[in-house]
Amino acid sequence: MKKILIIFGTRPEAIKMAPLYQAFKNSEFETRVCITAQHREMLDQVLQFFSIQPEYDLNLMVPNQNLYSLTANIIESLKPVMEDFQPDYVFVHGDTTTTLAASIAGFYSNAKVCHVEAGLRTHNIYTPFPEEMNRQVTSRLAEYHFAPTSESEKNLLSENIAKDKILVTGNTVIDALLYSADKVEAIENDEINDLKKVIDNTKKLILITGHRRENHGDGFVRICNAIKEIALQNDDVQIVYPVHLNPNVQDPVNKILSGISNIVLINPLSYPSFVWLMKKSYIIITDSGGVQEEAPSLGKPVLVMRETTERPEAVKQGTVILVGTNKDKIIKECNKLLKDQDLYKKMSEIHNPYGDGNASKRIVDFIAAKPK
Repeated sequence: MKKILIIFGTRPEAIKMAPLYQAFKNSEFETRVCITAQHREMLDQVLQFFSIQPEYDLNLMVPNQNLYSLTANIIESLKPVMEDFQPDYVFVHGDTTTTLAASIAGFYSNAKVCHVEAGLRTHNIYTPFPEEMNRQVTSRLAEYHFAPTSESEKNLLSENIAKDKILVTGNTVIDALLYSADKVEAIENDEINDLKKVIDNTKKLILITGHRRENHGDGFVRICNAIKEIALQNDDVQIVYPVHLNPNVQDPVNKILSGISNIVLINPLSYPSFVWLMKKSYIIITDSGGVQEEAPSLGKPVLVMRETTERPEAVKQGTVILVGTNKDKIIKECNKLLKDQDLYKKMSEIHNPYGDGNASKRIVDFIAAKPK
């Protein structure tokens, strides 16, 4: 029986790896999960929602951790895990510090490193930082590369990775979303019940998410001023912003956006509550990579508050618009979607380029066909 070790440490990784874990568990594999808990509370919420019980919990999150200590701690802590389980395949996801460190540990243990969501590139190692370098280094260590799109596959081929080592799968986040979108309507959830008391169903809901490191400082000030203007110019909208706990986000958001009647600032949400809120939204304004992939499957136009994106497919397809942190551009593009019904309808009905919900099955079938 082939031994599969799935390693992740953050909430986004957990969401995207959950359907893959379930697919391996339901097949002829010995499958275990190791979490680094690079994030803790938000990660635990996802594990509970998807009914995942990790066999290994490194519990590495500490206050004020930095990239140096976190990377070293993950590699060092994974050594006994590798020695205990001796996996044939180590699965990592995307571009986090956990991804980079777990790839190194998997390589050191002579396991075949398998990279889910492989091949995303901005081709600028400082944007996003450190994620772009994390994924590039992981690509050098990986044996197999599960690319979400043909564009991602092209990036890998241009880096001289052999075509037979790459499988275009779609993105597992769509697998997770389609499962979750139905489940959140059926579950009893106190957080969702609280949201229902806040949401004004007579208004168009604009959902905001923003936290990326490269936007800290002046970028967030511009973003907040744009959101404020949108709220003041459109009394028929309600803006809901789950505010990231980072002080670099909290400070400008609370200073600029507090006290405006049609802006609701709330705490970060659990994954099921966030899916529920995405379903209720009219427009989503975000700097999140995952939301760029998820929202089109729900028919929600997205404005992306980043200067570059490693997910160019949605820009080309027309499901998202890059607005950066340019105040005037954020306001202009948002108002166009609010006022122009034809534009809104066109964006909301475009096919999602990131998958059909069967990415996990494709990955499992690929590994099943490989010799041990």
